Amino acid sequence: MEWLNYHHLRYFWFVVREGTIAAACKRLHVAQPTVSAQLRALERAVGERLFKRSGRSLILTDTGRMVYRYADDIFALGDELLDTINGRPSGSPLRFSVGVADVLPKLVAFRLLQPVLELPEKVQLVCYEGGAGELFAKLALHELDMALSDSPVGPEARIKAFSHLLGECGVSILGTAEMVGKYHRGFPKSLDGAPMLLPTESTSLRRAMEEWFEAQDVRVAIAAEFADRALLKEFGQAGVGLLAAPTIIEQDVERQYRLKVVGRLDAVRERYYAISGERRVKHPAVAAIAKAARERVFV
Repeated sequence: MEWLNYHHLRYFWFVVREGTIAAACKRLHVAQPTVSAQLRALERAVGERLFKRSGRSLILTDTGRMVYRYADDIFALGDELLDTINGRPSGSPLRFSVGVADVLPKLVAFRLLQPVLELPEKVQLVCYEGGAGELFAKLALHELDMALSDSPVGPEARIKAFSHLLGECGVSILGTAEMVGKYHRGFPKSLDGAPMLLPTESTSLRRAMEEWFEAQDVRVAIAAEFADRALLKEFGQAGVGLLAAPTIIEQDVERQYRLKVVGRLDAVRERYYAISGERRVKHPAVAAIAKAARERVFV
């Protein structure tokens, strides 16, 4: 390919951003056959398919995803050129859109994302929260650069994404001062019969703790279950029951909710993943998160 037709590339870029050819046609004010012809011309020039069909939807191939990333950079640079020529401010911050799974403790998410704001290059951080399925769908549509989750992408997600393990840690059991006095002695066997505040059954932490309880023949009394971990901690602060938190944030939980550590379960592991569309991490913000996780968070 000696010459790249940027007009064809622009049409392709609009189709990916809008999600369908019909939506792109509406934005571009052109007929659908025109856009389809431009896409076919680009595929001939590249020498590979850029889309594959899944039912009535268009899905990017591996080559299509690579071409889209380059197109995104090319047109962003073109916009910056026009801004400079017209005397408008240039050097706009790098936009980094990240999805945070709603089961992830907010303190852990903050620890993992904080390095993004320390980059020498100015970054505009945009965070979304939602269920894993919702976030993976946004990744597939290129609406997110990365997602943070407590579990890797499974085959049921049906998207081409890669799970990068950021780190893992044990679990700390915390409670009020009164509960520490009651359940610290003889830990962890002292948890037998203890009132526990647990996350809902859909979370990896709940599954890991139940496996540990069964292996240790410990039968806790489930005082309440929560989908929202922040609400769970509020009930823990009120003394309704003991709660589990990742050991890497136990000091923050102690300070914020005035709780104390009853004991630690190193055998129960919490794992955290960065989910991206790249097999090798290239985005500078994702690379900063991975580096800080290894060197500062999970040490």
